[in-house]
Amino acid sequence: TAVRVAADLGAHAVHCFSGTAPPGTDPDTAWKRLAEALGPVVGAAGAAGVPLAIEPEPGHLLATLDDFHRLRAATGDPAPLGLTLDIGHCQCLEPLPPAACVRAAAPWLRHVQIEDMRRGVHEHLPFGDGEIDFPPVLDALAATGYRGLTVVELPRHSHAGPELARASLAFLRSRMPGGPRTPEGSPPPEGDPTA
Repeated sequence: TAVRVAADLGAHAVHCFSGTAPPGTDPDTAWKRLAEALGPVVGAAGAAGVPLAIEPEPGHLLATLDDFHRLRAATGDPAPLGLTLDIGHCQCLEPLPPAACVRAAAPWLRHVQIEDMRRGVHEHLPFGDGEIDFPPVLDALAATGYRGLTVVELPRHSHAGPELARASLAFLRSRMPGGPRTPEGSPPPEGDPTA
């Protein structure tokens, strides 16, 4: 299973989605099926010591942070059930600003995805092309003590991967708490293009 492979690889979490409800399935039945299907996976994750990180995804059954909490309650709030928080999705459809979503989700954060996005439009955008104010988001992430992966998710931009990786890293470094940082944690040298 994915959980065993993740444990063998030393992964920090197993990322997953709820998926959409099959056509004609009423919401209560869909939620019941999701909770029942997830039970054995949560058990395997607990036994392997690798948490699940379910992602609220626009258009899916589990689309919001409130939906994540509904699933937690339906499954008895198991410790291995964590959260993938997509910062762009927070901008797209959550009632709270993205930084407030980070603070609200902090106890369950197991994986973070980050990109720019506009309110009400589920389109993953390069940094600066959307509406997100990133310094408060990065401050909130730092304040939570989160130490897992934070990945830039631009699925429609793979053709420009190397260029966007450089630009994304420079963008995020320039907006981190305390100013620009190098990978080693020291300020960048003068003239560094990431500053």
